[in-house]
Amino acid sequence: MNDDTAVSALSALAHADRLAAFRILVRAGPSGMPSGEIAEALDMPPTRMSFHLATLERSNLLRSWRDGRRILYAASYHDMRQLLAFLTEDCCSGNPAICGDLSTLVSACTSETC
Repeated sequence: MNDDTAVSALSALAHADRLAAFRILVRAGPSGMPSGEIAEALDMPPTRMSFHLATLERSNLLRSWRDGRRILYAASYHDMRQLLAFLTEDCCSGNPAICGDLSTLVSACTSETC
């Protein structure tokens, strides 16, 4: 991951509604959720939710696919892990006494369901 990719992902998450949607999708797992259910869970109009989901998808934090008439969204665990690794790769020069062993936390997240 490079700086531009990280800035794009962090910018997408730097909004309360998008962060809430992303956290819901992380909990939902790889099967994802329809956009309407995400909007309902956040008590938000579907059109507004679609705008936020598109922003998260452009930053590669989400993936989407069509299921009949519905569009399903799921967290991109691979890209999420890359962002976490990028943010923590130089943490305290790897000194776990200062910041804990974050590399273990990130590397422990190896499955698609994290």
